[in-house]
Amino acid sequence: MKRQLSDRYEPESVESKWIQKWEDTNAFSPNTNAKESFSIVIPPPNVTGNLHIGHALNHTIQDIIIRIERKKGKNVVWIPGMDHAGIATQVVVERELAKEGKKRTDFSREDFIKKVWEWKAHSGGMIAKQQRLLGESVDWSKQRFTFDEGLSKAVILVFKKLYEEGLIYRGERIINWCPVTKTAISDIEVEYKEKQGKLYHVRYPKASALKAGKQIKDLVPEDYIVVATTRPETMFGDVAVCAHPNDARYTSLRNQMVVLPIVNKEIPVLFDGFVDQEFGSGLVKITPAHDLNDFEAGQRLGLTPVNVMNLDGTLNANAGKYSGMDRFEVRKKVVEELELLGYIEKIETHVHSVGHNQRGGAVIEPLLSTQWFVKIAPLAKPAIDAVRNGKVQFQPKMWEKTYFEWMENIKDWCISRQLWWGHRIPAYYAPDGSFVVAESQSEAIELFKKMGKEISESEIKQDEDVLDTWFSSGLWPFSVFGWPESSEALSKYYPTSVLVTGFDIIFFWVARMMMSGLKFMGEVPFRKVLIHGLVRDKDGKKFSKSLGNVIDPLDMMSKYGTDSFRFFLAAVLPEGKDILFDESRLDGYRSFCNKIWNSSRFIFMNLPEDFQIRELDLKKLEETDLWILHEFDKTLANYEKAFSEYHFFEMANLIYDFIWGSFCDWYLELSKARIYGNVTPESQENARQVLVSILVKSLGLLHPFMPFLTEEIHSLLSDEFISLTDFPKAYGVSSENPSVKRMLILQEIVTKVRNMRAELGVKPEKKCQIILKVSDSDLQLMIERELKSILQLAKAETISFDSSYVALNTDSVGAFSIGEIVLPLAGIFDFEKEKQRLEKEQKQIQLEMEKLESKINNPAFVEKAKPEVVEKEREKYNTWKEKLESIKRALEKIET
Repeated sequence: MKRQLSDRYEPESVESKWIQKWEDTNAFSPNTNAKESFSIVIPPPNVTGNLHIGHALNHTIQDIIIRIERKKGKNVVWIPGMDHAGIATQVVVERELAKEGKKRTDFSREDFIKKVWEWKAHSGGMIAKQQRLLGESVDWSKQRFTFDEGLSKAVILVFKKLYEEGLIYRGERIINWCPVTKTAISDIEVEYKEKQGKLYHVRYPKASALKAGKQIKDLVPEDYIVVATTRPETMFGDVAVCAHPNDARYTSLRNQMVVLPIVNKEIPVLFDGFVDQEFGSGLVKITPAHDLNDFEAGQRLGLTPVNVMNLDGTLNANAGKYSGMDRFEVRKKVVEELELLGYIEKIETHVHSVGHNQRGGAVIEPLLSTQWFVKIAPLAKPAIDAVRNGKVQFQPKMWEKTYFEWMENIKDWCISRQLWWGHRIPAYYAPDGSFVVAESQSEAIELFKKMGKEISESEIKQDEDVLDTWFSSGLWPFSVFGWPESSEALSKYYPTSVLVTGFDIIFFWVARMMMSGLKFMGEVPFRKVLIHGLVRDKDGKKFSKSLGNVIDPLDMMSKYGTDSFRFFLAAVLPEGKDILFDESRLDGYRSFCNKIWNSSRFIFMNLPEDFQIRELDLKKLEETDLWILHEFDKTLANYEKAFSEYHFFEMANLIYDFIWGSFCDWYLELSKARIYGNVTPESQENARQVLVSILVKSLGLLHPFMPFLTEEIHSLLSDEFISLTDFPKAYGVSSENPSVKRMLILQEIVTKVRNMRAELGVKPEKKCQIILKVSDSDLQLMIERELKSILQLAKAETISFDSSYVALNTDSVGAFSIGEIVLPLAGIFDFEKEKQRLEKEQKQIQLEMEKLESKINNPAFVEKAKPEVVEKEREKYNTWKEKLESIKRALEKIET
């Protein structure tokens, strides 16, 4: 068999070839004969567009795990899919319609939904294509969509069951309202940003003072109270003023009334423990329809809410002359009127936290609204217990604290959304306003009959709202396997083995799945939750279109190759921390791909056509052979330990160091003398067999990170996909093996010689003499056998053994573990010229250090500069200091 690789690695052609082959052969369908199952469900990306770099990281991590577990012989399934993403998708489609001068309301609900399905076909296809380009080893026959018929059936059934148990209810509560998308959103979809605004201190006259005939301009402090607010536009909804019961300043206000400015309505002064005595004046206005704390206080105090806001963010008729105006415009106008009338005590600059919709950035309006809610506390408790008792483990463990903090303070979940795209709430209304929850209209009619109501199909109306997307995706770990129907897949693959996700959706998704899985399956949805960080730019900033720093994974894959990109993502991934994206690192990993390709090409070029891989006989192998087998065993053991802890960066760096260093730079170089030299046929054959064996096993460890390159190289050695071959096994060569020990010493000697040459600046073309002062005869024999290769590796002309040699002043001396190395420098090193060069460099460095020293010791610089700038300057100083010490050592050697 002729094995031949092209003279250069071209990722694009290799990648497209294997994407097609894997899919054509259903390479990644589960191995149902395996005893142990292993499953992962991909966090379904939104159907709204392209995969971003966060998806690339998340999917790469999962694929590494899946490929390793598959190679370990498990019945592996990795479920791909997409989320219908209610709000995001509807916004995108409405934006597309706007380009045509149309809006959603120009269509019937049914026709608009058809438009969304058209978009899904386009966008969903793009996402699946990108997943293929990334090399994801999923079983595409099992692809799911949260709007699939089976998954939709599961959503409706869950809603009905929770409603029947009293865990879903319809009620009037404060929700987060987005006036731009005109829908409710959940608490965890609100992003709070620190904003500099104003704190308005407004005078509320005492009713008794006005009744006594006093005018506003004549009021003295005893005649009014001061209320501080950041949102004066909501004052039309004020129904009371409130103080803390223990605030002695306001005891005299009990049972008094004050007058609401502009509105001129009397409202009571009340007392409740939620008031912060330190905020503003210690008095707050109660606006139950526009603030959660006010709403809850209003319920305790028996107050009737007054809503002043329309759904588009304008004020309604309760705002009087300001009706129809935008809320922020009203704020300006109301403040102007309050100032004009003399109601403003003072206005202060005030930094406070303002809620924004994560999708689009609109400022959220707390609004009293009738919505559907999940009574969440009874569902949260088992999910908390499951993590506390270790049934589910977070990795890193620190994220458990975040999970507990949110779950233990969880509030009822608003699940209704005022959209057309989504799972429509299965509530059906009779003309009199009563309703039933049913899985279909026909079932609803039957339920009304049981209530004694004859309702026709034309009279019954289904709820217009849809469910929050997270409600359906919370069922993902079991709905994708066919639940509520029982199935073999469900019994084999649930609970799933591990969930891989970013910390930013612990609340959105992880917690939802925990609650749903325990409620409806009676078991946790996964055993481990592996949390990874976010990908940021090299300065630590989030990727953002507005900052212009967004990275398209497809661009990186096209430029550097997918394998380089995947390897980069894993190799720079610290446990639980963010990745800083530095494109220059990708170039280094592209070089690594080329190194593997060229080394493999060298091996194949030196295999006879009749070469057959055979099992290695350790007893017949030479020192260097046994050493490389031991090095592989050591790498494999550390790799497996790192994998057990999901330390992907360790795994990547272990295999990188082994392939580039031990295998290519050492063993392959040492083996050339046996392949090309005058050695026995057995020695030559053993060298070839070891080269191929190590190559195959190294590819096996590298494959999860670099699937395309490894599959291509492996295909020249086997008809079986490397994806489906067994995980590599150790050779069983002990570190105590004398041959291994001798090779390690030899390696130490060569490395020491290289370092001595580098420190002295001996040019590579200058061949040196090496004198070894060592008494180990076996080591001497080994060096003599490998002499040609060692001379090449050490850039040496000769190696001699002389324990009695006395070093001259012109010699360089260095120690190693069992002896001493002497390099005679006469003839290859110009001492005077090197001394002048080093002294010149020493002066330049001292000047640089003096400049930096005056800078970092200057209090003004340290106080005014950003901490990271100060730290960078200190790092520069330390680098120069280390360089200076190195030069001093070199000068000492020359001068002695």
